[in-house]
Amino acid sequence: MVLLQTILILIFVYYGIKLLLKWLAPRIFNYAVKKTEERFGQQFGNYQDFGSNARTEGETSVNKHGKPKSNPSKKVGEYIDFEEID
Repeated sequence: MVLLQTILILIFVYYGIKLLLKWLAPRIFNYAVKKTEERFGQQFGNYQDFGSNARTEGETSVNKHGKPKSNPSKKVGEYIDFEEID
């Protein structure tokens, strides 16, 4: 009789913990995500505010700075002539 009682108690405890975790896990996860969001917000100082006043939604902006000018007299490296030997 004691063996049956022990088995029933273990089954009830197992299903009780399983049910409790189903109820608590989403809340714990949401709390952790919220806290992580707050930490990132404090660390990076809300960078999304800087770009909001630059242009409105749907507006396209093109900034042309031109090609960087190459200096043909600038020596990049030494040229070595070679021959193939058969």
